[in-house]
Amino acid sequence: MKSTRVAFVAALLVLLAGAALSIRGLADDTPLPQAGQMASNFTLPSQDGSKISLDSFRGKWVVLYFYPKDMTTGCTIEAHNFQQDIEKYQKLDAVVVGVSVDSTDSHKEFCAKEGLSFKLLSDQDKTVVAQYGSMGDHMGIKMAKRNTFLIDPQGKIVQVWTAVNPQQHSEQVLAALSGYEKK
Repeated sequence: MKSTRVAFVAALLVLLAGAALSIRGLADDTPLPQAGQMASNFTLPSQDGSKISLDSFRGKWVVLYFYPKDMTTGCTIEAHNFQQDIEKYQKLDAVVVGVSVDSTDSHKEFCAKEGLSFKLLSDQDKTVVAQYGSMGDHMGIKMAKRNTFLIDPQGKIVQVWTAVNPQQHSEQVLAALSGYEKK
């Protein structure tokens, strides 16, 4: 009887491992929005619980960045760099908005711990992350990929960065934004 249970548990583990690997292998096939397209509107809760719509930023440049997880090394570096440069963004009439699948409570804690003043939006349903072609998978867990969309004051995407390097990304975005401002 005991060997039957062990065999059953072993078979179950093999099935679960296979299912996890097949889920992990599924690529999100939602296309990444491209420069020239209008940015899709959405409304999500921010770290303070308020509902934020992308449309509410019309008339301003928007740096819409997707990131995997609060409190992780790369995401903290990326957020710190955006925060460090926030006055430069404000001088260019731009707002920075981060989106992940973490909860508003997680965002609130992350902002408090790291001194972040810009909006972090919670997409726990993963709809906006998917809508922007930014759904990733890490060991079977669905989370946002590190992608950024620069959106002009009329709501059009003007530049897209994928798989960004968090160390240099804010500088890259500022350089691009400065270039668009001069046109």
